[in-house]
Amino acid sequence: MQKLLFITFFLFGIFALNAQTVFRTQTLAPNIRTLQVRLNDDPMALPVLRLNSDDVLHIQFDEMSHEHRSFSYRVIHCNADWTQSVLNWNEYLRGFPTGLITDSRISMATIHDFTNYRFSLPNNNMNFLKSGNYVVFVYEDGQVGRPVLQVAFSVVEPRVQISATIRGNTDIELNRRFQQLDFEVNIEGLRINDPQNEINVLVRQNNRFDNEVQGIRPTFIRGNTLSFINNRALIFEGGNEYHRFDISSIFTGGDRIDRIERGRNRIDAFLFPNAIQPSHIYVFEPDVNGRFVVHLQNAHFDVDTEADYVYVHFSIPRATPFLDGNIYIGGEFNHNLLNETSRMQFDFNAGEYFKTLLLKQGGYNYQFWFLPTNSQRATVERIDGSFWQTRNEYTIYVFYRPFGERFDRLIGVGTFEN
Repeated sequence: MQKLLFITFFLFGIFALNAQTVFRTQTLAPNIRTLQVRLNDDPMALPVLRLNSDDVLHIQFDEMSHEHRSFSYRVIHCNADWTQSVLNWNEYLRGFPTGLITDSRISMATIHDFTNYRFSLPNNNMNFLKSGNYVVFVYEDGQVGRPVLQVAFSVVEPRVQISATIRGNTDIELNRRFQQLDFEVNIEGLRINDPQNEINVLVRQNNRFDNEVQGIRPTFIRGNTLSFINNRALIFEGGNEYHRFDISSIFTGGDRIDRIERGRNRIDAFLFPNAIQPSHIYVFEPDVNGRFVVHLQNAHFDVDTEADYVYVHFSIPRATPFLDGNIYIGGEFNHNLLNETSRMQFDFNAGEYFKTLLLKQGGYNYQFWFLPTNSQRATVERIDGSFWQTRNEYTIYVFYRPFGERFDRLIGVGTFEN
């Protein structure tokens, strides 16, 4: 009976979804924080599972209280552009499309009360039958139409080989601010009648969505090789290395922390101010391309329930604000989204851009992104400069939809770093 109720709720929710909605990983309720998505417990891996493998996607989040909450989840299949596909759930899932989140643990000896919830996909009640893009929604008390978070991930059936190079010599300029991505896809073993129309490729730089490139077609085809060479759509801003900070200890201070103020009801960590990049000289700084890791020095049992929350203060000194756009803080900790949560404000009295975020203890990478007015694509150059030498991570997703098929198969994923 319980499973039948879940399926009924699931179907009702599916009908309520807008088929044109583009889904992204994000939290959707103010009491939900620190959404972590890990492939096989690796915080550096992208959320891409191999079909019919032992890969497991571990998802966890904090609800900011010690009250018991009843959370459930449901999974839908998506097209290559992250809109909902037309497949019925029993075509892409074995088992059930919904489930209860039963693993919860309350925080221990922290200033901020929270409860950590965890679940994994696939599991004993659900497995994947088809490759492609997926979204899992988490909702409370059966309110399917009001999810508190959503996680976008992919399932790949590796059928193609991808090779790539990244160079500073582009059609725009020579070894200065931009990077050209060239790659080839070997489709040997697949019977593809019309590669130009049946193959769809998506490329992301550092898992960002604002500058992703979709719907790329091969420059030329040679036998079983699809070449994407000298494509102007694949010229990316080099940007600069990510900034970083470490708040895994509130007593000793960490990397890039100016000072920590500890009060009875809160902890504040002030980062050293980030100057707008005046130099035209590239300086290498090790980074992990925007990722973060929850960590607590000297944790006793479970870092995810013992790590506390800290108010982290970001600032960029500047005499006057920019009039042609806004500054955002980007990284995996806010899912690379350009929204009010990540937008910085300007303080005329202090002469600086500032932002305060409540973050869980650990190590973080972040960048400052400038978004010009009426644009959806941010730039790193305005704040931190842009250099062809910058080490960036490019991920190539290859989708295949033969003529007459109803969904996009994901047949290859390749990640490359210069």
